Amino acid sequence: MRRTVIGAAVLVVVVVIAAVLVVRSRPPEPAAAPPPAVKTTTVRKGDLTNTRTLQAQLGFGAARLVKGTAGVVTKLPATGHATELGKELYRVDDQPVVVFFGATPLFRALDTPGLKGSDVAVLMDNLAALGYQVGTRPKDVTKAEFTPRVVEALKKWQRALGVEQTGTLAPGRVLVLDRPMRVGAVKAQLGDPATGDLFEVTPTTRLVTLQIPVAEAGVLKTGLPVTIVRPDNRPVPAKVTSLTQVAAPAENGGGPKLDVVVTPDDPADVTDLDTAPVRLTVTTESRTGVLTVPLAALVALKEGGYAVQLPSGGLKAVRTGLYSQDQVEISGDGVVDGLEVVTAS
Repeated sequence: MRRTVIGAAVLVVVVVIAAVLVVRSRPPEPAAAPPPAVKTTTVRKGDLTNTRTLQAQLGFGAARLVKGTAGVVTKLPATGHATELGKELYRVDDQPVVVFFGATPLFRALDTPGLKGSDVAVLMDNLAALGYQVGTRPKDVTKAEFTPRVVEALKKWQRALGVEQTGTLAPGRVLVLDRPMRVGAVKAQLGDPATGDLFEVTPTTRLVTLQIPVAEAGVLKTGLPVTIVRPDNRPVPAKVTSLTQVAAPAENGGGPKLDVVVTPDDPADVTDLDTAPVRLTVTTESRTGVLTVPLAALVALKEGGYAVQLPSGGLKAVRTGLYSQDQVEISGDGVVDGLEVVTAS
């Protein structure tokens, strides 16, 4: 009996020891995972803008074709040559064709004292600009008169030019331009009839041009500040200087279009380029000094509208304004600069 009791006691001790060993060998229970960290962002005051990018071309603007009068072309200007007041541009029958500036081309021979008209006004204005005494030119250009004094000034200019001092001027001896220009593409060759296409002239200032449908003009208007993005991605401040509506070709059927001209604020910003494709960046909408948050901070409400969530879990209803890329303008009660809110990213 005593042996039975001792055996039972030993058995109990063995079972207990085995149980302890089993418990000790069991891996520890993993700790409960902490709640995920809440990502937050801050309401900030700043500026928002939306832009539109248009493909355009940098060059010298629209070209004007120059044709001569009777005779044979004996000298042509080089591409890129800049026109100068009173200076020879090309030659016909080995006689110089000189540049004047004005609004009216010479349309007749000025060979009789007493002639009056806008062409006489152009002659008087240019001779005066070259330093010759022509008398007082009437404000009404139609009353400008080819007086003996103008004839004498014309002779002096012809002497300085090295041509026969006739005191008369034929239309083919002068090319009247509305402003200083540069020579573009040369069309003619020496020996060609001067009545054909001789060369093109363009403005001297580099411009950006593009054509867009009228329906897509949006905010474009004369004087609007824009940005020219050069081929090297350098931004250049500029302004829209001209908007001209043109009819679409009949075969196109795309409706009327706008010829848009943009001029750099500082021409030196593009003087290293002759012609090049560029991008035009136009600001279509902007807000300054508004409260903004990332779009990921907005919480859509069941009843409609949006809110922002505070780190404590509370919601603040907000009104949204301008959306710009990944930012949005917000406002509402208690929404201030520096407010911390929850964001999804």
